[in-house]
Amino acid sequence: MPKREKDTWANQLVDIVGAVKLLSRHNGATNEDLISELVIGSRTVFRLKKTLENMGIPLEEVESNSGCKRWKIPAEWTMTFPKTNSIGLTTPELLALYALRVSKGLYRGSSINLDLDVAFEKIGTALSPATRSMLERYSSVFISVPNATKDYSNSAEVIEEISLAIIDRTTCTIDYHSFSDDKVKKFDINPLHLFERDGGLYLLVVTTDYGDVRTLAIERIRKIDPVDKTFVYPDQFDPESYLATAFTLYFGETVEVKIRFAADQSRYIRERQWANKQKIIDEPDGSVILILKTSGWWDIKRWALSFGADAEVLEPAKMREEIKNDLSVSSRKYYAQ
Repeated sequence: MPKREKDTWANQLVDIVGAVKLLSRHNGATNEDLISELVIGSRTVFRLKKTLENMGIPLEEVESNSGCKRWKIPAEWTMTFPKTNSIGLTTPELLALYALRVSKGLYRGSSINLDLDVAFEKIGTALSPATRSMLERYSSVFISVPNATKDYSNSAEVIEEISLAIIDRTTCTIDYHSFSDDKVKKFDINPLHLFERDGGLYLLVVTTDYGDVRTLAIERIRKIDPVDKTFVYPDQFDPESYLATAFTLYFGETVEVKIRFAADQSRYIRERQWANKQKIIDEPDGSVILILKTSGWWDIKRWALSFGADAEVLEPAKMREEIKNDLSVSSRKYYAQ
């Protein structure tokens, strides 16, 4: 059996969801099935069963021709909700839902946060006290503290209007505060997707005047009005692939950047995927060279500078020169006193 990483909250949740799925099969599962399928030990199997018991999830023994005891969650044990009995939520779906509850931190300050709390209160009324208590405990083990989160207390209506426009594929006219020239501009958009990046909410749109894909910051949309016109989603547009092309939020010409990181930073650099296209070269002194092919010149430069003396941009020469000039200006400011 492969060696398993040290238990974490995420691993435990995956184990529970996996165990529920196996035990929900028509013929259930043996302890050996759980050990093999979930790649866990016998002690973990015992713990999982105890956890399910604490959550109020029943297990019944089923007949087996193999001589090994088989356990099963009764087929009728499906959680349903008032007025939605024809749909219902299974136990794995509930576990996943509560695990994702942590993402509500992004909406701190908006009415969406309150709506999420009310939604979970309604879900809770359909659960047994034991199950609700356990799910609440799981949802509170992992907390989200987004860094430098934006304030969306005044954007609830905008977010709701945009969401409906995305679903209905409705063109909208917006008043947008452009930071580049500090002006509020009015133009039409076809909203495609909302996405989160570094504690902020952003909107992928196609501008109707130019037909290009752009990224807008939600909090800069001052006003939004749906237009009596629908649009066709752009053919062959893949939003995930598109977002992966940029280092952060600036989409443009791809640049290849080589950065040397000191040995003290090498493990940190290796453990993450910094760009969709990257390569890491190990150096004899323990340092590493990270090669990125992405867009976002200014963001890459700012990121490299955040490592101080532990990072050195090797290429392109133009970025290296810009950093030398920036450091020279900063140095004069500090030594001027």
